[in-house]
Amino acid sequence: MASQKRTDRSRKLILDAADAAFRESGFAGSSMEEIATRAGLTRKTVYNLFSSKDEVAVQLIARLEAEPDPLYRARIAANEDVFALLEKVFLDSAGWCLANPSLARLALAPAERPTLEPPAGRPSFQRLVRDVLILGQRQGAIRPDEDPNFMALVLLGIYAQAMLSALAGGLFDESEIRRVIRVVVEGIGARPRR
Repeated sequence: MASQKRTDRSRKLILDAADAAFRESGFAGSSMEEIATRAGLTRKTVYNLFSSKDEVAVQLIARLEAEPDPLYRARIAANEDVFALLEKVFLDSAGWCLANPSLARLALAPAERPTLEPPAGRPSFQRLVRDVLILGQRQGAIRPDEDPNFMALVLLGIYAQAMLSALAGGLFDESEIRRVIRVVVEGIGARPRR
């Protein structure tokens, strides 16, 4: 029991140290040695708990995804307007991406391609977006004839490309998120005239 607490504490120290290192030096500019030093641990301890800097980044991203999840879940449970909630979720994410460009690039273009089902056993941005789309289906605002997992991947793919462009120096403001949501929800086909 004490050993597990120590392991959990060490993992937290490593993730906190990695977060600080990635913010200051970027992912590429940070090393496992620097992360260990910042955490006050030996490099061996860090490697015993994480196989690589990539694994540290993946675990850090997972931790960061889980933090706001309960707040959004409460808004889903309150049956908030789906479009307002989608805007909030993506604006919050965009703010985080712009404040954490190194980690954002890893989160937006992961080495492993996402699957149709969100990752099991933990909160994820993919699962959150899917669940917001399910809310929209219940509200009659999102088409009910498509799989929400598929629609979430489409929306996330478009969002990821927009954010990667913004991180590369493209212009970005809140209206861009609203535009992405509008285009995805309304589609690109011409609307029938009434």
